[in-house]
Amino acid sequence: MNRFMEAWRTAIATSDETHIWNHGYEVTSLMTHAGFSDSIFLLHRGRLPTDGERRLLDAILVGVADHGAGAPSCAAARLVASGNRQSFSAAIAAGVLAIGDEHGGAGMACMEMIAAGVEFAGRETVSIENAARHTVETWRQHRKRLPGLGHRVHSTIDPRTEVLYSMAREAGISANGVAFMEALQRHACEIVKPISINIDGALAAVLYDMGFASSFGMLVFIIGRVAGISAEVAEEYTREKAMRIRIPVTYDGVAPREIE
Repeated sequence: MNRFMEAWRTAIATSDETHIWNHGYEVTSLMTHAGFSDSIFLLHRGRLPTDGERRLLDAILVGVADHGAGAPSCAAARLVASGNRQSFSAAIAAGVLAIGDEHGGAGMACMEMIAAGVEFAGRETVSIENAARHTVETWRQHRKRLPGLGHRVHSTIDPRTEVLYSMAREAGISANGVAFMEALQRHACEIVKPISINIDGALAAVLYDMGFASSFGMLVFIIGRVAGISAEVAEEYTREKAMRIRIPVTYDGVAPREIE
């Protein structure tokens, strides 16, 4: 077979005329015996979650679904919906495209940091506590902002963090990821400034302890936030007039002039 005609390979889903399977489970069976979070877990991990894993994934998805119309993803979606009244998909896609390193991406960066910190602890035979302190000192030395800490609205405490941590402990899932982030916060408060663990840091710690790849730290934000974006777009279409969003702009360029 020509190399340009080679079949795509996937271990996720397949189907025939009468069946659809996701990782070997028939979709009709999943529809009646599982929930949406079960399917998300299955699609990404290849197995169904435990009860504790399901509840935690549910909680994470609820926690990231929406934070108000001013968040970049929702604001971008509503701006497009204000000018394009014909396409839900365009407006929702615009919202998803606003998710990145600064908005929604900290979860992935935080999971990478946790993995590096835990690996450092094992390699150097030091405690998680000392590994976390080393991480704070190293990131500060390089003038880098620690992911998973601080929030522009919840400056004192992100109310979602302790919910996830409590659920992880109750389910017996809390391990090195949660321990590392809690230690990181303590040392950041001592070395840098008082700062709280935000939802990105909390979900990163929990997802790390659940065994997810670092990339899922951003993917789960996208999955959950699409629910909020879809509601924001629907509201923009049904409650607001077209072209109603006017962004204040201050011009500070050259004064009017003539061509010489």
